[in-house]
Amino acid sequence: MDMRETTVAGAPTDEQGRVETDETHRLIASDKVEGTPVYDRRGERLGSVYNFMVDKQSGQVAYAVMSFGGFLGIGRQYHPLPWKVLTYDPRQGGYAVDIDADRLRGAPTYDSDASPWGDPAYGRRVHDYYGIAYPYV
Repeated sequence: MDMRETTVAGAPTDEQGRVETDETHRLIASDKVEGTPVYDRRGERLGSVYNFMVDKQSGQVAYAVMSFGGFLGIGRQYHPLPWKVLTYDPRQGGYAVDIDADRLRGAPTYDSDASPWGDPAYGRRVHDYYGIAYPYV
């Protein structure tokens, strides 16, 4: 008999009371996605997933925010990528996108001092840049 505790939501926990974060064939815990490399289709590393933004109403991931450039956190830029432009590539152990570093440099970005998420026009620019229909009204 399994004696592990469960959370209020019913998620199993480990011996220290932490929610287990193992991944399955289709599901992965958010802390395992953060830091995952992002590659272009040629296999060149572009950056890594910094975090992602979840739509509060649908519960779906809307954007993967990729960190790009900089040195020791200085000059680092953040590029929101609509989740639909990423494809997981198990051979590389990361996500692949149909964009190269030169095109990424022209993509909508922000730095660590900014938070553009309150501006719907910013979200539209991101989606337009990647040729994805803007899902929010």
